[in-house]
Amino acid sequence: MAMITILDQNTINKIAAGEVIERPASVVKELLENAIDAKATAVTVEIRDGGTSMIRVTDNGSGIPKDQISLAFLRHATSKIRAVEDLFTISSLGFRGEALASIAAVSQVELITKTNGSLTGFRYEIEGGAEKGLEEVGAPDGTTFIARNLFYNTPVRRKFLKSPATEGAYVADLVEKIALSHPDISLRFIQNNQNKLYTSGNHSLKDLVYTIYGREVAGNLLEVQGQEGEIRISGFAGKPLIGRGNRNYENYFINGRYIKSNIISKAIEDAYKPYLMQHKYPFTLLHFDIDQDFIDVNVHPTKMELRFKDGDLVYRAVFDAVSKALAYRELIPQVSLEKEKEEPKSEEKTGEKTVRKPHPEPFEYQRRRALGETVKRELPETEKPLERREPEPVLLREEPAARLYGAKAAPEIPKPQIPKPESQKPAPVQMDLFEEKFLDPASRKRHRLIGQVFGTYWMVEYDRQLIIIDQHAAHEKVLYEKTMEALKTRRFDTQMISPPLILTLNTNEALLLEQYMDSFTHLGFEIEPFGGNEFAVRGVPSNLLSIAKKELLMEMIDNLSQEGLAGEPDLICERVASMSCKAAVKGNHVMSQAEADALIDQLLKLKNPYHCPHGRPVMVSMTKYELEKKFKRIV
Repeated sequence: MAMITILDQNTINKIAAGEVIERPASVVKELLENAIDAKATAVTVEIRDGGTSMIRVTDNGSGIPKDQISLAFLRHATSKIRAVEDLFTISSLGFRGEALASIAAVSQVELITKTNGSLTGFRYEIEGGAEKGLEEVGAPDGTTFIARNLFYNTPVRRKFLKSPATEGAYVADLVEKIALSHPDISLRFIQNNQNKLYTSGNHSLKDLVYTIYGREVAGNLLEVQGQEGEIRISGFAGKPLIGRGNRNYENYFINGRYIKSNIISKAIEDAYKPYLMQHKYPFTLLHFDIDQDFIDVNVHPTKMELRFKDGDLVYRAVFDAVSKALAYRELIPQVSLEKEKEEPKSEEKTGEKTVRKPHPEPFEYQRRRALGETVKRELPETEKPLERREPEPVLLREEPAARLYGAKAAPEIPKPQIPKPESQKPAPVQMDLFEEKFLDPASRKRHRLIGQVFGTYWMVEYDRQLIIIDQHAAHEKVLYEKTMEALKTRRFDTQMISPPLILTLNTNEALLLEQYMDSFTHLGFEIEPFGGNEFAVRGVPSNLLSIAKKELLMEMIDNLSQEGLAGEPDLICERVASMSCKAAVKGNHVMSQAEADALIDQLLKLKNPYHCPHGRPVMVSMTKYELEKKFKRIV
């Protein structure tokens, strides 16, 4: 056996750093969390070359006293906890005491800090874990942390970093997540001397959504509020029409900490399942306020994962809150016939006359309208647009901090200006509770059924809108809801079939069928062994008689095998309900007007009549205004 030796401290530090610092975004995360823990209200993050050559994080927080500066860079040195018991009641973002030591072990670090009330600040240098000096300098309140040449002393690790553009994108995504988790903090992100993000810190989540995700997302948000035991939830859920092809827009924060949780993701996606197509994921921005003794954040060095004392309670709380936000909303997608044309210039010459056109709506009005506010347009006589003003960017220079903050001539560095939250009350908004909807029973008498096109779509005129209904998707939804209701009330009859259907299953499929045989029997199936790995299906639910085929049953068992639904028999019921959709009337089938009327009447009784069981829209709308634009009645 090889000789056992004790590693030197330098190697130990580098190994420890590898657990915490994976890439430049890891450094930014740790420094941002430290700034937030220091009660900063404004933070500026600047990177160059994706963060590999330079990372600078400046905050206006409490600063670090002189006698504690060098201690802060020792491993397991922290002001957040005192004993192991504190790990289970931690409320700060950082607490392990490994961040600064890990960063200093793999980069050249410069720290400039000043506490409130001190006459001067201090500049501290440490490279590769070795102290280089501590001196007095002039500085504003707060802390500036500069990390240069990341992984300069571990070149092998540096080779595994991606391109500067990609690493910069990771940092940008992280800064956005931190901004969304703390709407009370003004954050600025600068990449290669270009301002990429600025948030005002005015406490408005909706303003943050507009700034980060744009007008379309901000204009399609539903408020989420909920409480289940020790869990309180607030925030927004996006309407299904802004669904995406990945989970990148699923944002949720626990006590101000951005985390990833399979339980929360599953609850969100299950709540959206009736509204979104397969392989589509929703936009969410949810803030959780959970008692500290209900969670354990001491799970992973990056603190991106945590454990819950009761995962089932978390699932129910999220599912119920999101489902409640989506239920009973008018979710008919609106179809636009053409993109909006660019606004004409202020003045156009027509013949000999000069016609003055109104100026495009100012940016601030567009923003407020997208956020759902009611705005009254008031422009000066000259009709100049309102200017969007932001505080001047922080002056960034290449000089080392020794020259920026010389002890002999300390410059006056302005403190970050934090806009105060507006005191004015928001404009009143009509509650959705009183919104008149197409599928409200009270609106039914105003529907005018025009006819069918392409043997598939029915057109209905209602309240200056043209509603187009997909008869197949509508019938699928009605059958699905009827089947699910029958499952709840156990109103199933078995229809015997002769000859029986013979299923040949492999060992795994046979085990699954035997495991859930009681569930199949409850649903109305009559299945018995037929020798070897063959099973005879002698009876099926009466509502599935017309579609009960061997291929359909095999598809259902295949789905059970692929998705690993062990322990979740309720999902078998959903599979059966989905099978019932096969009996829905197809496209290119001519229905009578009476049948179409009856179908609409059945849609009126559903909780979610807007999407079929597979997430496709049942109906879309087109406004009279859009039609008149197309026919040039409106220009």
